[in-house]
Amino acid sequence: MSVFSPWRTPRLVTRSHIPATLWSWLFDSASLTRRLLEVCEGAFEVRVLRQGWQRPLPDESRALGLRAAETVFVREVYLLCHGEPWVFARTVIPRATLSGKYRRLTRLGNRSLGAVLFADKTMRRGDLEIACLMRGHALFENATRGLAARPPSVWGRRSLFQLGGKPLLLSEIFLHDMSSCKPKSPKPF
Repeated sequence: MSVFSPWRTPRLVTRSHIPATLWSWLFDSASLTRRLLEVCEGAFEVRVLRQGWQRPLPDESRALGLRAAETVFVREVYLLCHGEPWVFARTVIPRATLSGKYRRLTRLGNRSLGAVLFADKTMRRGDLEIACLMRGHALFENATRGLAARPPSVWGRRSLFQLGGKPLLLSEIFLHDMSSCKPKSPKPF
């Protein structure tokens, strides 16, 4: 099995390789949910695709510092604007994170994880990582499975969050041509 990970810190990503329409979306450290709410002008929703206990992808295990056989709670959703999937989000939550008040993270339903994260005063966000995912990568396959037309590649970002000192990994994969989005500056929750 390959140990290759497509995820790179922003300083290792050449700006000319990233579509200009995605640049501000990929590198914005504020709440993606908040920004989508503004751009979608009220026509924003979360659609749960899958959630439950499973083994994380190898690079997710490494990012979270987990043992290879450890299971985690995984939630995959589409973030929709006007009924169209604009972003695929995958949250990977270790079992140890889901104690106390954070047990509610398994019961979000169609509520946004971003609203929970950015409302939590203990939340700390790690560095952003950026990736161009190609066909054959498990995250690409999960993100594009429900699309009518699958692109040859998609760009995404991920961050390791800490809630009360407990980690979770959030990957956000952009599926929409963000050039049609109004360039508003995001506001924090």
